[in-house]
Amino acid sequence: MTKWTMAVDLRRCVGCQTCTAACKHANATPPGVQWRRVLDMEFGEYPNVQRAFVPVGCQHCDDPPCLPVCPTTATKKRPDGIVTIDYDLCIGCAYCAVSCPYQARYKTERATFAYGKPSEHEALRHDEDRLAVATKCTFCVERIDEGLEHGLTPGVDPAATPACVNSCIAQALIFGDVEDPDSNVSQLLARSQHFRMHEELGTGPNMRYIWDSADPMPDELAARVETKLEENP
Repeated sequence: MTKWTMAVDLRRCVGCQTCTAACKHANATPPGVQWRRVLDMEFGEYPNVQRAFVPVGCQHCDDPPCLPVCPTTATKKRPDGIVTIDYDLCIGCAYCAVSCPYQARYKTERATFAYGKPSEHEALRHDEDRLAVATKCTFCVERIDEGLEHGLTPGVDPAATPACVNSCIAQALIFGDVEDPDSNVSQLLARSQHFRMHEELGTGPNMRYIWDSADPMPDELAARVETKLEENP
């Protein structure tokens, strides 16, 4: 069974925000909505200080807490692990946003544009179906499905790979089928120390974060990400 997973190599991420920009361009999200954003975090006390850039977004959980609270079954989980939202069923109650421990969901009540009036690009990409409903990262599911139809491999072939992964200048984002032991993401995780955000909640997040095995920082980082998200909603 296929399970799409994204690995984030925190040793390589430079905090350039290119993944954020690529996501906004690919998905035409309005101002203030960032399906892929990068947290800038510092740890320790002078002179032993560390800094980490942490890409976050929907974790496409094995047991997503956003799913059972949805009163209209708009939130669904596909057999390949991707969590989706049916905009035709969503009534905008935002129960899913409240239940998400990763603060990965957004709701835009009315159309907004970067400079007041829509630019040519914004006008072409504007989608009325995404107003007054919950939205989030989908791992660029349309790219994945179309690529598979044409025999492409997500995570290997750019046309079938999430936009944020394609854009990463440091190759810090890796995407693939974690159930395939020969996939790029499985091979990387097999030889790397990694952790998942708030794994103790039992959500089974499908973004894996890589860090040096001898460094205790991941425990502190995982514990502080939620606070950082609350400070920068």
